Amino acid sequence: MENIYYQKKNWKKILSAIGIVIVLVSFWYTNMLVNKISKEERTKVELWAEAIQKKARLVNYTDKLFDKLREEERKKVEIWVEASKKLTSTADNLDIGFLTKIITDNTTVPVIWTNGNGRIKSHRNLDSNASESPESLEKEVENMRSKFDPIRIKYDDNQSDFLYYKDSKLIEELEHTFKDLEQSFISEVVTNSASVPVLYLDSSLTKVLAFGNIDSSTIMNKNELNDLIAIMKTENDPIEIQLQEGAFQYILYRNSWILVQLKYYPFVQLGIIGIFILISYFLFSTARRSEQDQVWVGMAKETAHQLGTPLSSLMGWIEYIKVKNLDNTMAIELEKDVKRLETITERFSKIGSLPELKSQAIHIPLKMGLDYMETRSPKKVVYEFINETQAHVNMNTSLFNWVIENLCRNAIDAMAGKGKLTFHLFELDNKIILDITDTGKGLNTSDWKNIFEPGFTSKKRGWGLGLTLAKRIIEEYHSGKIFVKSSKPNEGTTFRISLNKA
Repeated sequence: MENIYYQKKNWKKILSAIGIVIVLVSFWYTNMLVNKISKEERTKVELWAEAIQKKARLVNYTDKLFDKLREEERKKVEIWVEASKKLTSTADNLDIGFLTKIITDNTTVPVIWTNGNGRIKSHRNLDSNASESPESLEKEVENMRSKFDPIRIKYDDNQSDFLYYKDSKLIEELEHTFKDLEQSFISEVVTNSASVPVLYLDSSLTKVLAFGNIDSSTIMNKNELNDLIAIMKTENDPIEIQLQEGAFQYILYRNSWILVQLKYYPFVQLGIIGIFILISYFLFSTARRSEQDQVWVGMAKETAHQLGTPLSSLMGWIEYIKVKNLDNTMAIELEKDVKRLETITERFSKIGSLPELKSQAIHIPLKMGLDYMETRSPKKVVYEFINETQAHVNMNTSLFNWVIENLCRNAIDAMAGKGKLTFHLFELDNKIILDITDTGKGLNTSDWKNIFEPGFTSKKRGWGLGLTLAKRIIEEYHSGKIFVKSSKPNEGTTFRISLNKA
């Protein structure tokens, strides 16, 4: 029967090794896939960052180009203004035709002509909205006056008209176009396709101009925002942006949420698999233990039932012998054996049901059990009982003594019918401890747990159920513990029973 548990142990080792290999291979493969996906994700982020830098350079170049166009357009406006001023001057040496051509060629500069009292006489190059009513024209005059001083046109010393103007339509369109381009750039930064958390900051790296893929509550919380900025600086270098000449902004970004999640995916996967295996093992063990309990209960009840029938018959025969006065000595001996069988039957019946526990001083039934075993043990086996406590324990005497008998018989077999059995009863940390020490052949360390398994035995004719019953009685019925405390080959073994005080 020993070989069964050695085989079981070997199978456990093999299955554990296979399981570890599977887990390692799975972890390696998953990690490889995650690294591959992470690499692709990081490439996306890098491409996005590079595209942003290129787009920023393009916007900056566009701004410079627009500046040149604005400058050229401004020069045209200035030439038109100068021409208008010249026409209104009294100088004699003017090329009237040339100046008139400059003024009439104006198709872009918005102009409003008013008299000295502010009454609008004429206008040119205005938007339809600005010229649709007198009120809108008045507003446009105020708008022009706020930007540039009007040109005064003198007719004589007592009468003057005024010419109001502003930047040409082309300049305004360029400014609107650049603002749209700038807004499009910012929008593309914050709503990026790479799902990158991003901050668009001013030159001081403290004021948030825009943000994307970040919770707004983080932006509102100053401490959280500062922490986020610090993290982003450590993860990636800030991207310097110059959309307009002399105005610098910075883009800070960090790894995408997908990249962060992928980093922990293998560990989450292993954790889920581990939890599933643990739950499955627990359920399987519970089901197996329940099955074993049913087998134990059924076997115990059936054994008690089978013993009950011949016992009744034997008790009848004993009474018959007594009545007939056939052999009184034989009747007495038979009665002892019948009582012994009754005790065994009672034990089996209690194994098959919930036994009744009573509070009593443990040393009393223990001493009675040892006395009983001592009279039935080889003469070369010496019993020693060391008692250091009078404490009470909730126990079933019949079942507890059965445990002692099983331990004594195993110890006598281990000592080959010759040696010393020591029982040491004492208290430790509010527990009642009983150490049973023999001077037998000892146990291998690998067998310390196996000896309590059903069927484990080193005897040629043993069933391997004694210690299994002992463990069940102590741990399940008395809520205690029984285990091998120590053992050395050829020196002996010590079993320890730990019980709760009543």
